[in-house]
Amino acid sequence: MVRLAVFDCDGTLIDSQVNILRAMADSFTRHGLVPPPEHATRRIVGLSLLEAVQVLLPDAELALQQSLAQDYKTAFQRLRADRSLDPEPLYPGVAAGLAQLEAQGWLLGVATGKSDRGLALALAHHGLTDHFVTLQTADRHPSKPHPAMLRAAMAEAGAEAGATVIIGDTVFDMGMGVNAGVRAIGVDWGYHEPDELREAGAETVVSDFATLIARLEAA
Repeated sequence: MVRLAVFDCDGTLIDSQVNILRAMADSFTRHGLVPPPEHATRRIVGLSLLEAVQVLLPDAELALQQSLAQDYKTAFQRLRADRSLDPEPLYPGVAAGLAQLEAQGWLLGVATGKSDRGLALALAHHGLTDHFVTLQTADRHPSKPHPAMLRAAMAEAGAEAGATVIIGDTVFDMGMGVNAGVRAIGVDWGYHEPDELREAGAETVVSDFATLIARLEAA
């Protein structure tokens, strides 16, 4: 039986909040707007970019929301290219944990609000690209918690819903899992609180990658 573990990226595999916060503040400032509070920006990590901007600025016209989203992309790309700034580190245990899951026979995937380009660059930067058999992004799917990304991941990997799990740090990830009819496991090192993840459908919330692996193998 094919076992598929699909990971969110930002807040689950990679701690990219520094550049996310900077890019969002930059995009708002360029439009003469007061940047949203940092806690508000952290709350929307995981959504597709336009949907995230619409949450932060719901009463704005669509044209402005689209312009802010485009400016965010430009700012984020500039920040990533500036080697003098803080990197986007992996969370502890990620690299070894992914290798261990592969060795134990799991197929691995990613479902993220990033673009194809952004995800490819992030995974390549950390040498993670070869771990994953399926990569699903906001370029080709509706925003989480819509189940399209998980459905596509299962189809590409040849996995059934009963043997698939989504691992993420936000209620959007947990909701996507519920909507796709797969198991959902939360991590407590990202951007949403453990109680929120449980309320959104997480069967459990783990505090480190070793516990995550044990939970996956126990089911």
